Amino acid sequence: MSFIIRWLVTSVAAAVAIWLIPGFSVVGSSLLGTSVALGLVLSLIDVSIKPLAQALSIPLSILTLGIFYLIVNTLMLYLAAWIANGIFGAGLVISGFGSAFLASIVISIVASATSKLVGE
Repeated sequence: MSFIIRWLVTSVAAAVAIWLIPGFSVVGSSLLGTSVALGLVLSLIDVSIKPLAQALSIPLSILTLGIFYLIVNTLMLYLAAWIANGIFGAGLVISGFGSAFLASIVISIVASATSKLVGE
């Protein structure tokens, strides 16, 4: 049950990021379908690949006082968008690194706030 809640929370956060960030948009499909697909892929990446990427980036995170974790989040968002477009045909377009960086920050903030509201 916990994964389903994480998936829903991440889908809501992805929808907010798509709505707020100008260079992070949906082309050719619905916002709901894209945010659900992106939420699923992001949740799977958060469980599987992201802990390994964060463990490998510990030296850089120490040097940058933890700011490098934002870069790891941005790279995971790029990976999730690529997978969601490839598997589900989500139609998600990221115009540049700045848009992905802002979207990863928005997704992190909204997901943590929504998780607190849900009580997970």
